[in-house]
Amino acid sequence: MILRPLLDAGHHLGSVLAVLLVALLALPVLALLTAATPADVAAGLAHPLFLPALRLSLQTSVISLGVCVVLGTPLAWWLATTSSRWARLVEVVVELPVVLPPAVLGVALLHTFGRHGVLGPMLAAVGASVPFTRTAVVLAQVIVAAPLFVQAAANAFRKVDPDMLLVARTLGASPAEAFVRIALPVARPGLVVGASLAWARALGEFGATLLFAGNLGGRTQTLPLAIFTALESDLQLAVVFSLVLASAGALLLAALRLPTLSRRRA
Repeated sequence: MILRPLLDAGHHLGSVLAVLLVALLALPVLALLTAATPADVAAGLAHPLFLPALRLSLQTSVISLGVCVVLGTPLAWWLATTSSRWARLVEVVVELPVVLPPAVLGVALLHTFGRHGVLGPMLAAVGASVPFTRTAVVLAQVIVAAPLFVQAAANAFRKVDPDMLLVARTLGASPAEAFVRIALPVARPGLVVGASLAWARALGEFGATLLFAGNLGGRTQTLPLAIFTALESDLQLAVVFSLVLASAGALLLAALRLPTLSRRRA
């Protein structure tokens, strides 16, 4: 009899705290959605900063996603299937960019590929320069996005039944054929989610890109950097650019959620 009121009170308190968190997450988005009129949006989309920054963001983020998928898929498969003691160390290395501030990653990239960095003399010897180029934009995006794809892909591959692969091998399939025809189809939903998250992270990358690639209009200025530039002179323009990125994220989230909702209804 005494315990029941305490449990009810705890339930109500938990509900209040949950509502507060949802409100904290939702209010900034709602504020952004109501901060610009259709005329403001039209003027922002016609601004000279917008199209070059959007084009560069799309181009570099797609390239970054391709690098993450091509290099990250074999790594994720190895992490999911190996019993090597080195796997845990590799996982720590892969996940480290997730917990490091983007500014730290930008400085680290400069000290790796910069003129006086670890690889600087080697690059200078062949006449190559990476910082403050589009290549630098892609590298910054890859280093922040790859961990998301590898984590999701490794978790997806861990759901593949080893017995299915064994049966495929006994029927004459090579390891590569078993991977392509069994493992990839089974893990495909997780791979799609991981690739989507990686692309969204690459599209929104700011800190490492600013320090490593700079904010050069038409060359390295992605849409997040264009928002930073717009904030210095025109807050409304920054709002419109932010709405474009927010819309891309919302559409991506809806595309990921709709198949799940359809299966639940079915």
